[in-house]
Amino acid sequence: MSDTPGKTVPTIHANTILDSIADGVFTVDTAMRITSFNRAAERITGVPRGSAVGQFCFEVLRANICERTCALKCSFETGEETIGKQVNILRGDGKQIPISISTAVLHDDSGAIVGGVESFRDLSALEELRKEIAGRYTFHDIVSKNHAMRKLFDILPYIAESESSVLIQGPSGSGKELFARAIHNLSPRAQGPFVAVNCGALPDALLESELFGYVQGAFTDARRDKPGRFALAEGGSLFLDEVDSLPRATQVKLLRVLQEREYTPLGASAAVRTSVRVIAASKEDVSKLVESGSFRDDLYFRLNVVKLLLPPLSDRRDDIPLLVARFVEKLNLKMDRDIAGVSEEVLELFMRYPFPGNVRELENVLEHAFIMCRGGLISLAHLPGEMTMRVEAPHPLSSSPLDALERQALVDALIRHKGVKIHVAKALGIHRSSLWRMMKKHGLL
Repeated sequence: MSDTPGKTVPTIHANTILDSIADGVFTVDTAMRITSFNRAAERITGVPRGSAVGQFCFEVLRANICERTCALKCSFETGEETIGKQVNILRGDGKQIPISISTAVLHDDSGAIVGGVESFRDLSALEELRKEIAGRYTFHDIVSKNHAMRKLFDILPYIAESESSVLIQGPSGSGKELFARAIHNLSPRAQGPFVAVNCGALPDALLESELFGYVQGAFTDARRDKPGRFALAEGGSLFLDEVDSLPRATQVKLLRVLQEREYTPLGASAAVRTSVRVIAASKEDVSKLVESGSFRDDLYFRLNVVKLLLPPLSDRRDDIPLLVARFVEKLNLKMDRDIAGVSEEVLELFMRYPFPGNVRELENVLEHAFIMCRGGLISLAHLPGEMTMRVEAPHPLSSSPLDALERQALVDALIRHKGVKIHVAKALGIHRSSLWRMMKKHGLL
């Protein structure tokens, strides 16, 4: 009824109000089952309202905090609101979406808790903007400002356009699979599958059947046909990591695939045609394995149509501040933390540490630090104890006290200016070419 005679105020339903809001909103009962789900929630999650209502909220949102630190559950337990918490959800089509959530409990007139409400905002546009900004030093999830790496970035699109086999060589943990995925994603086969196989992790007896599959009755326990990795990669790319560990018999069969574009599953009587691009990788120098007779020369020549040589992290130290920032951001999302970064002492240690495990070791060290760190900044105390024992002081290339002081000043400037060479050169009062020579002299390139 209206307070003004002769006028009727239309009734506005709660759902109409919720559907007019740009943010996703849903409510749950005390059992965490969804009782309402607005139009924006449908759009952001990709889940229709009819499918969401009545389901547990964690079954619909599938956020990275649902199992351990559910924000709604925390509001139920503490009575406190959550405001602006950043999480990732898994949309109905399988795509991961960054969102910002806020939660609160709902009470009835007597003050009893009857449910909860959660609103969430799609941060995809902000994330895309952040990626665009970061794109200056990021190439298909590979982060680098190093000159040698940037040269690889420049030629990668040309390599991807072809159908030729690629051999990627680099030390363990240097990012060989990331480069293989980048080649696949840039290629005409990008819509096809990318299948990775670690040849060194599979026993020789199983490797052939894993690669080429088998048919029913091929051996005692073969009760049905099983497709191999080549079949799974059909129309896409097959990444063979540690290809140097392939036994000789499997090398022969792989050579046939590359030459004839066909293979024979174990126990089959007929060959199967295949359309798969092979990208191989090794931490060893395969040409030396050919010389020693442990790797077939004809297979090597078939794989080695294009070769990419990835540098170790010790040869691209100017990337360390950039990689640290990237991994801190990644681990904050993965572990639901809010760590600001690493201290200058930690970054200085990283700049001097040899990193035998390369980029993967740096990521693992930071994950260890995230577990140990309870505050907002990672310090030396949070790092694995063996790290400080492996750092050499002074650096072996610094043969005199003067060289050691020069290197320390250079390291300090690199840390202070986040590895941006033009700023480092300006701070040291030298030309960029002189900075490059100094960095090379002290093993910082």
